[in-house]
Amino acid sequence: MFKRLFGFLFGENKAASASRAEIPANVEAGDLQGFVEFVVKSLVDHPEEMEIIPEQDGEHCALRIRCHKDDRGKIIGKRGKTITAIRALVSGAAGRQHKRVSVDVLD
Repeated sequence: MFKRLFGFLFGENKAASASRAEIPANVEAGDLQGFVEFVVKSLVDHPEEMEIIPEQDGEHCALRIRCHKDDRGKIIGKRGKTITAIRALVSGAAGRQHKRVSVDVLD
């Protein structure tokens, strides 16, 4: 999954990516949801209470994270740095798919 989303991080050379006409069709928003779920479950103390709620609105997709109230701070991080990093990774991977995806933490 990670190699499909971030192929350039796994040793894919520039010649291979330049010769590729477009992103493979098997990489979809579900992969991004799985990626966010993997990262967030690794951070929280109550992974069984965490869920990702996808909301589709035309070309834009929103991934809403609902979790235990004690885990919100771990997802957001000090001064919002953790959620900013998650959003940057998801945004970069979504850009490779010519999509817009946002990530939010619900109260």
